[in-house]
Amino acid sequence: MRRLPTLLLYLLLLPLAALAAAPPLMLAGQWHDGPEVSRYWVSEKLDGVRARWDGQALWTRAGHRIELPSGFTRNWPAQPLDGELWGGRGRFEQTSATVRMHPPDAAGWHGLRLMVFDLPAHAGPFEQRLAALRVLVAGAASPTLEVIPQRRIADTTALHRHLAAIAAAGGEGLMLHHQDNPYVAGRSGGLLKLKPWDDAEARVVAHLPGKGRYAGLLGALLVERADGARFRIGSGFKDTQRIAPPPIGSLVTYRYNGLTTHGLPRFARFLRVREEAPSGDRP
Repeated sequence: MRRLPTLLLYLLLLPLAALAAAPPLMLAGQWHDGPEVSRYWVSEKLDGVRARWDGQALWTRAGHRIELPSGFTRNWPAQPLDGELWGGRGRFEQTSATVRMHPPDAAGWHGLRLMVFDLPAHAGPFEQRLAALRVLVAGAASPTLEVIPQRRIADTTALHRHLAAIAAAGGEGLMLHHQDNPYVAGRSGGLLKLKPWDDAEARVVAHLPGKGRYAGLLGALLVERADGARFRIGSGFKDTQRIAPPPIGSLVTYRYNGLTTHGLPRFARFLRVREEAPSGDRP
């Protein structure tokens, strides 16, 4: 009898929920000074794990069901919610590890909340969705569910002053949501992000050995962008990440300061492995 390929056998044994299509999330573009800032709602960009509640279960952006400890979603509304699982600034790695753990570790989930910022099934513009969202979450009275604070900002000068304050406190940046923007799947011109640096994603293609103090450890990642361009990322790693670097084939997020004359990122620094699926379910 002919043996099934390992990957095919693995897929056949996965529960159907693990193969669900990715939820139709709205994605942010980049903010460029110029639009009328006062027509946007502004919130902090959280360094958490994007998640969507469908009224019964919580899903990653890649379409994988998140296993939750008992009682975590008690009293949550039946309406779909779009948000970020978040445990506080600077805790992305712990949050990501907790979300990927099977079975879930109740202690790890303690302190995590779904910070919600949108109502995907609501047909109105963002300003109406935000008002409805605040009422809905207040009615749930759940300690694990919270609306991300949204504020109005008068002008570009005040916007960049607020960005500087968020960055100084350890935040990643800002999200700007136009008051009239509908909820649409995919990249939206009415949802924009603003950071004190640029960031992007690339696929790991090789581990380059270190020298000197990093002899025997990771020296740099060789990565490839979606357009095929390859470059090295040699900084931004913790010692534990140099011992056990991001796997070849994984998608990583890096920071950079503009582009060189050859179109490559200047001063690329490792930020994190992008969350694509729970551990064991990665493609």
